Amino acid sequence: MSAVQSLSARLQLQISSSPLWQRWQQLPARDRLALLGLGGFFAALLVYLLIWQPVQQQLQASRNWYAQQSELHQYLLAHADEARQVAAAPSQQVDPEALQGLVTSSAQTAGLSIERVDSDAGGLQVNLAPSAFASLLPWLQQLQSSGVSFGEVSLERGENGLVLARLSLAVSH
Repeated sequence: MSAVQSLSARLQLQISSSPLWQRWQQLPARDRLALLGLGGFFAALLVYLLIWQPVQQQLQASRNWYAQQSELHQYLLAHADEARQVAAAPSQQVDPEALQGLVTSSAQTAGLSIERVDSDAGGLQVNLAPSAFASLLPWLQQLQSSGVSFGEVSLERGENGLVLARLSLAVSH
């Protein structure tokens, strides 16, 4: 006999001598059929809960992400010409000494509140109070068109849809 047949024979012997198998054999055929059906139901339930449902949830999340990225792509394509015009337009020159005044006055006009302004050799470090993104974006655009360059911009989502902004600003050359 081969090793596989020997192993198969030993397994059959162990199974047939186990108390659980003997109990199974003593059950009426109707009860065994009901237990097999219940086992099949639980197996199908486990496949659904452990495999199918997580895959479907991930698929839906992927579809949502794709839709968002597609929408962003369409927005960028629709506004590409506008972005090129803004980039090509000659910007104004701001006097480095007037930078802080320009930033604070334009922020106040835009309805934004500045929490902290620090001057350094390269320009200004500005921390804004939590603000609506819809107010912040036009202000940043206005600063850029006024000849202010951004060294570093950090935007963090705050509570109630507000944005926390930290900016490094300098005069464009």
